[in-house]
Amino acid sequence: MAKSYDRAYFDRWYRDPRKRVATPADVARKARLVVGIAEALLQRPVRSALDIGCGEGAWRPALRALRPGLRYVGMDSSAYVVSRFGKTRGIGYGTFGTLATAEFDGPFDIIVCCDVLQYVGQPELSRGLEAVSGLLDGVAYLEAYTTADEVIGDGHGWFHRAPAFYRRAFNRAGLTAVGMHCWVGPSLRDATAALERA
Repeated sequence: MAKSYDRAYFDRWYRDPRKRVATPADVARKARLVVGIAEALLQRPVRSALDIGCGEGAWRPALRALRPGLRYVGMDSSAYVVSRFGKTRGIGYGTFGTLATAEFDGPFDIIVCCDVLQYVGQPELSRGLEAVSGLLDGVAYLEAYTTADEVIGDGHGWFHRAPAFYRRAFNRAGLTAVGMHCWVGPSLRDATAALERA
């Protein structure tokens, strides 16, 4: 049975204090991390962010609290999310694999794809990572969990992959690790020092 990303799904995994996998405070800490790394490498304030698989847009207020003028673009495969929050939160319909055909005003200083990649099949993952590399001007926060991690949350539709699988896939797409789930594209790779590259 296909998974439904409806209101009940978001209530269970993001609002129910007994089952939620992240709180607004968790997202705010991650946003501070990503903005700090991006601005250190770009040597200027970030101005734009693309949030892939954004759900109800939890990263939007966290990023805008740090940079109020930031242009936020969200993308999600949930009809519920797009219908309910699309206009008010800047969220359009799309999947990781359709990034290359989406019409964005990029590139972006920050690209967020948080807790999505382990649910994406191989062909879609490869297409999406190529698109991320092409849309990225700063730092991509690609939070994915592997067979080496002990995780809680939604295991339905999970692709069990080793860390090396993701490293190879990210590298093939032209992305370079800079630590803490953060990656840079070809345009910033040479701006990083050897020990910054994880």
